[in-house]
Amino acid sequence: MTLHRFLLPLAALCAGTSLSAQMADPLAPTGRWSAYQAGSAQLPPMGWNSWNAFFTHVDEEKLMGSAQRIRDAGLARKGYRYINIDDGWWIRRRASDGRLMIRTDKFPSARVKGDPSFRPLTDRLHAMGFKAGIYSDLGRNICSQAYADGSEQLPEGSVAEREVGLYGHTDQDIRLFFADWGFDAIKVDGCGIRAYAPDAERVRSGQYRALAPLIDQHSISRSNIPAVKALFAEINQSLARHNPDGDYMLSLCIWGSANVRSWGKDVGNISRTSDDISPDWGRMLTNYDSAARRALYAHPGSWNDPDMLFIGKGDFDANHLIEAKSHFSLWAMMNAPLLIGADLRTTPQPLIDIFGNADIIALNQDQAGNQAVMAFDADGFQILVKTLANGEKAVALFNRGLAPVDAILTADHLKFRADRPIALANLWTGERSSFMRDMKLRVAPRETVVFRARGDRTLADGLYLSEQPGMVNPAADGVVQPEPDPTIYRSIPNWRGTRGIGERPMYAGWGGAMADFTPYNQPLVIAGKTYGSGIGILANSRLEVRNAGFARFAAQVGVDDSALDGDQAVRFFLYGDGRPLASTPPMRRGAPAQAIAADVKGIKLLELVARADGVRGNAVPVSWGDAALLR
Repeated sequence: MTLHRFLLPLAALCAGTSLSAQMADPLAPTGRWSAYQAGSAQLPPMGWNSWNAFFTHVDEEKLMGSAQRIRDAGLARKGYRYINIDDGWWIRRRASDGRLMIRTDKFPSARVKGDPSFRPLTDRLHAMGFKAGIYSDLGRNICSQAYADGSEQLPEGSVAEREVGLYGHTDQDIRLFFADWGFDAIKVDGCGIRAYAPDAERVRSGQYRALAPLIDQHSISRSNIPAVKALFAEINQSLARHNPDGDYMLSLCIWGSANVRSWGKDVGNISRTSDDISPDWGRMLTNYDSAARRALYAHPGSWNDPDMLFIGKGDFDANHLIEAKSHFSLWAMMNAPLLIGADLRTTPQPLIDIFGNADIIALNQDQAGNQAVMAFDADGFQILVKTLANGEKAVALFNRGLAPVDAILTADHLKFRADRPIALANLWTGERSSFMRDMKLRVAPRETVVFRARGDRTLADGLYLSEQPGMVNPAADGVVQPEPDPTIYRSIPNWRGTRGIGERPMYAGWGGAMADFTPYNQPLVIAGKTYGSGIGILANSRLEVRNAGFARFAAQVGVDDSALDGDQAVRFFLYGDGRPLASTPPMRRGAPAQAIAADVKGIKLLELVARADGVRGNAVPVSWGDAALLR
């Protein structure tokens, strides 16, 4: 069966829409929240994954040893509940019926009457209070087959028997994993749809069959985004079919390629925003940057995933506790999954203590589901702020560099009143302090200082939308041609070193919606007036906003001064539960901001639309200045 024939019946599945719906006006109000709500990930998943510690050399003893350490160290009580088997568990796909076969020499409990089964292992994990996760790939073949160099535990047998990925077997495998074997989560990689081109050496040698790549990690324009979405749509249908209780978790792992940083939120519970992490400071910065400015693309049920924690090795081992604490703090602030990647059987207690910092974990698991927003960013120093469910703020002061920074934390960073006391609790040292207006502190090289802050809000009777990004979904962000994001740090990957010309911007997302900044990381400015709070997005966009009991919406809107096209007219519309509430006349760059407001009491979903008249060459940034929900 050709790829073309395979994808045609899936086209209508993509993102859960019909062909007619895909052709409909994407700016038309729908009255419904469109970000992913299937599965079970209202909070960022926490747990452990085998890959960083063991690569393909995973076995039952290693897995259960780490699970036992999580339980014995009290980490399970703090939320670590997923125990995930990554690559290396399979030996072949049985030719007679396509059933996947387990390496029973590595997983002896799988030796049961009849076909080998992971059910005894998942039953044991469930009895310990854990959930169990498994690994597969979108293609016929998997990542270790493409990139492992002499690795053990690769699939064996004929060419067909070594095709252990989901391609052509999606429903069969999903049923096996969830209904038969009792798994609760699946990580789906994408090497099988990028690494097996007809001219690849591994294919030309006859080792594997060719599969025309759907993803080109270094070229967005050469990636077949609709086809990739269609494959995930098929997975979602199978997950729903074989998990009638809806208790599952889907992890997308296509490394920030194919513009997934924009649409992953609509397709799975967690979505990788970058290539693999490694235990190097520079690589951690790359992975962190790939998610740090994407707060509007993460929500309860669908989270940005900058990859697993690599605490325990290299720059994050027990000799580098400052770096390890920074790594953990940043992932917590971003609401990233907290998936430990260490061999916990031998992990020193100081690192266990980092994993177990209940105050930092609480920021990650806060019920509001707001990823931190960038409040300051210059010269290798950043301040991130997130609004918590009880109205307090978490603030992280992050020194990326090798010299200490004398920083100033201000009330404005927190959106607190400067004339009232602000109480701080340091979540690593336990120290308490307070200040008014601003506070000076020294941040050591590579240190992240994390506070929980309490004060009087600048906006006393409501919340700015930029304070609640978990309630704001860019259903259409106005980006027509995805572009690589130049703000992501370009590190030296340990798998390539300094071969070639060095890493170049490769993760699409430039021009996406941002909290408190324009899509191109500029301040929000309308006709010369700067707005410290608001949403920046491109014209021809639609934002969905959940209303948690507020009575009124208000914003100052206009074409941002950073727009290159001064003649393009844009109209702004506000809808509530699909019905029109307010609108503006056409506006152009330089026109004063216009107020757009409405009574929204009883309305569950607002939709904010910026529609450009006609089609022109340049994308037009627009600003929803001071956009807020008020009581």
